[in-house]
Amino acid sequence: MILIGAPGSGKGTQAPAIVDKLCVCHLATGDMLRAAVKADTELGRKADGIMKAGQLVPDDLVIGLINDNMDLPHCESGILLDGFPRTVEQGKALGEMMKSRGKKIDKVLNFEVDEEKLAERICGRRVHAASGRSYHLTFNPPKVEGKDDITGEDLMHRKDDTREALASRLNSFHKSTTPVLDYYKTKGNLANIDGMQSINDVGSSVVSAYSNNL
Repeated sequence: MILIGAPGSGKGTQAPAIVDKLCVCHLATGDMLRAAVKADTELGRKADGIMKAGQLVPDDLVIGLINDNMDLPHCESGILLDGFPRTVEQGKALGEMMKSRGKKIDKVLNFEVDEEKLAERICGRRVHAASGRSYHLTFNPPKVEGKDDITGEDLMHRKDDTREALASRLNSFHKSTTPVLDYYKTKGNLANIDGMQSINDVGSSVVSAYSNNL
């Protein structure tokens, strides 16, 4: 399954629920890239400056990261891709990788949110780095300010969760990712999700969208 949507569209909120329900492997390229930066790997160093500028990481770096992670044992039962593919070229490369593993894309979920709402969501977002759980200071606050509900560990405000970086990220998203929606629409596995609903209602829409493939 693939999650597609602009920054702040709700993918990070819904992904953990999908992972828990379906017992699949969550491959979020953004989180994996940030982990590579923190670990000071060669890939991380290359990606660091690009992400801080709100730009997309080059295809070869992202594809290499995804390919490595897809070999992990806990990904054998299924895969949830978040933040990949972001271009048609990546989508085609993903299709080849999946085919070589005897797998296929069952569903592509597109989270739709009005752009004027995205900045409000982005600036108030807080994330638990280890798990990817996402909170919002207004719409989905943690039980204890600044702390993850499950572990009690500190939440972080990502460096690219600013109005300035959002403008650049949205420009890149519309230029590169919108054609991906058309690509998967022709394959018949695209489902549009109204991301303007409440978190619970979005979750119900997500379940309805993928339940036909279970």
